[in-house]
Amino acid sequence: MRVLEDHFGRKFPYLRLSVTDACNFRCQYCLPNGYKKTGDFQFLSTEEITRLIAAFAEMGVEKVRLTGGEPTLRRDLTTIAAAISCIPGIRTIGLTTNGYSLKEKAGAFFASGINVLNVSVDSLQPHKFHAITGHDKLPHVLAGIEAARQAGFRNIKINTVLLKGVNDDDLPEFLAWVKREELSVRFIELMQTGDNLEYFRKHHLSAEVIKAQLLERGFSLSPRRHDSGPALEFEHPEYTGKIGMIAPYSRDFCKSCNRLRVTARGDLRLCLFGEGGYNLRPLLAEDDQREALQEKLLELLHFKRESHYLGQGITGITPHLASLGG
Repeated sequence: MRVLEDHFGRKFPYLRLSVTDACNFRCQYCLPNGYKKTGDFQFLSTEEITRLIAAFAEMGVEKVRLTGGEPTLRRDLTTIAAAISCIPGIRTIGLTTNGYSLKEKAGAFFASGINVLNVSVDSLQPHKFHAITGHDKLPHVLAGIEAARQAGFRNIKINTVLLKGVNDDDLPEFLAWVKREELSVRFIELMQTGDNLEYFRKHHLSAEVIKAQLLERGFSLSPRRHDSGPALEFEHPEYTGKIGMIAPYSRDFCKSCNRLRVTARGDLRLCLFGEGGYNLRPLLAEDDQREALQEKLLELLHFKRESHYLGQGITGITPHLASLGG
């Protein structure tokens, strides 16, 4: 079996697939002015996605995360998930969502084969949530998380972008939540993208601030598994859930990279902050193109760099995270 492995010995069992770059939120750090469609194009179809994932699965990919934009805006999202769930080798299908439609659709998502859920909740204070996202929907999103739990989801993670002067004093509320609920809340450092330099300079804060507060409260670092992602998780014997942090500006962050990305238009991105992509769509038109697609993937992996260059302010071609799904 041909395995996805780069020059640095890193293997890639994880694919993040954007199914749309549209989003219905107006988050300050991503799309403060709302989504605006650019160009006349179609997102990858279910058939193209199935061919793509089947090729990746034969090369060692076991986990697929459906992302966006806001992936639940795809009306055929459950059809896509169900098709992926039938592909041999795929063990995990994740979904990253802002939670807007979870209350109504959690059961359908779970039934389609999605078994891991990441929900963006940037504050547990309604006025802050409204200010950050542009929507006064915190109670609705929290109800959606409970609906997901009732539907059968057991692996639920909460994504919180850490923003200096906005939500950096919200840790007590999140701690109270994970003390009683089996959730993993991960504070994600704000990342610079092509469109947010001014906002980044004003609101970036190192996740080390959260780490220090956790250690002061008696939390300890959870053991890492071989397939662990970039999050460092902390646990406490008196807490049901966990608190984590994702710190892309930390040293050696890319050393354990285990994921590749494909955009909603079919471009392979070797890095979230890479300088370019490669259009795979011409190799997704027919079932008999799988071998050619796999050969192209192996060829392209030779160009994957050892690290990103965020520390030098180099953000690549990503204008905002909705364009790629983070």
